[in-house]
Amino acid sequence: MKGIIIAGTHSGCGKTTVTLGILAALKKKGWTIQSFKTGPDFIDTGLHKLITGRPSRNLDLWMCGEEYVKECFCNHSKPADISVVEGVMGLYDGNMSTAHLASTLKLPVVLVVDAYGMAESAGAIVAGFKEFRVKSQESSETDSKFKIQNSRLLTLNSGLLISGVIFNRVASENHFKRLKDSVQDVPVLGYLPRDLDFEIPHRHLGLATAEENPLGDEAIQKLADVVLKYIDVDLIAQKCNSAEAQNNPPIPPLSKGGQRGGYSKLRIAVARDRAFCFYYEDNLDLLRDAGAEIVTFSLLSDSEIPGDVDALYIGGGYPELYAKELSANRRMLSSIKQFADSDMPVYAECGGFMYLTNGIWKVEDGISKMWEMAGIFPFETQMKDRLSRLGYREIHLKEDCILGKKDLVIRGHEFHYSEIKDGSQQSAVSSQRSIYSVRDVYGSLLPDEGYRIKNTIGSYMHMHFGSNREIAKNFIEYIKEHHGNYSACRARQS
Repeated sequence: MKGIIIAGTHSGCGKTTVTLGILAALKKKGWTIQSFKTGPDFIDTGLHKLITGRPSRNLDLWMCGEEYVKECFCNHSKPADISVVEGVMGLYDGNMSTAHLASTLKLPVVLVVDAYGMAESAGAIVAGFKEFRVKSQESSETDSKFKIQNSRLLTLNSGLLISGVIFNRVASENHFKRLKDSVQDVPVLGYLPRDLDFEIPHRHLGLATAEENPLGDEAIQKLADVVLKYIDVDLIAQKCNSAEAQNNPPIPPLSKGGQRGGYSKLRIAVARDRAFCFYYEDNLDLLRDAGAEIVTFSLLSDSEIPGDVDALYIGGGYPELYAKELSANRRMLSSIKQFADSDMPVYAECGGFMYLTNGIWKVEDGISKMWEMAGIFPFETQMKDRLSRLGYREIHLKEDCILGKKDLVIRGHEFHYSEIKDGSQQSAVSSQRSIYSVRDVYGSLLPDEGYRIKNTIGSYMHMHFGSNREIAKNFIEYIKEHHGNYSACRARQS
């Protein structure tokens, strides 16, 4: 089991392009690759899958802790010839940095350096990254189960290995020679040319999603050919070390169940299409391990939710981009509303939460307009022209719900450009039960979140079920207790 981490000097240096190119090149050479993403990002993992054909996994030390991250890497790397981990931000940036992950997994690092506008100075940058060591600082606030990091300074293993450098945006062979000659004691593995004709479309939350097919086969093959021409992919493979994580046991199944009395396996309908595509693959796997059958459907193109399901799970995504189509699908909106009104369990995050409100306000052609949604929560959301919230979150449940019992602690993050609409909506918002007590990554209290009506819960939080191994088990047990009889309800109403 071999692995390597593709890290960068800073955000925007080209590590996603380099990672995708290496994945495409390895795939073209016939390797079976397992990809991973450092941190909570949904979009990069989807792009990885477009190339490898295998679900990519998030390795997030803050949300899930070292034990889970090691086990996740171990379990999903075993069937592959090589594992490639894409870093986040700069190598040493963040509460749980790419360097910290490399140290935890004992994986070598390939450093991506944006060479635009410099030559010999690149050697100083590489030397600095190679020799830099982050100091340690103890956290000052803890609870019985989780530690909240109050500093960006984290302990790193002194054995962190930068095993190679790849330069991005190189102007010419002569430019590359000057860059290469400036680097000491670190192998230079190659470069990507400045005139590389490869771009992934962007929007307000980042890159376009895999569901929108931003990378056609021709573009992927072209990228693979460029990488094979300019980067020594075979040397990268040779530098991959066997990860220490292989000595960790696999993640045990959370239950042997799946039966509920005389009923068949529980069926959870998961909304998955271009508008709703932000899911941690681990969440779905953990639900399956706990005894669920996952049934996917589209809120855009299907006319109603799948029959004979016991719960709904609507993740995040870009409902604002498809607001017109979602609003026009009246039969689906009615089906969702009927399901929730029947006391069936519904769990929604971020974009899914927006879908369950009265509507989404957005500006089109200079005019603000509301697109009507499912109307389960009696308020509206409004798109903003700037980021509303971003960051890791620690949630304490204030009451029993589908995620778990009161006082259970869950970790996740939020990242959105919308808010609950101001003004006349405030009374409706204040009348809803907020069942999450929320802290940020530094332990500071934030406004309560997690709105509940009957057995429907919606919030802006993206939860990682790997942050607490009780979540998936609780999810299934709650459905067993509250599954009701939706089929009979539908028959009566029809």
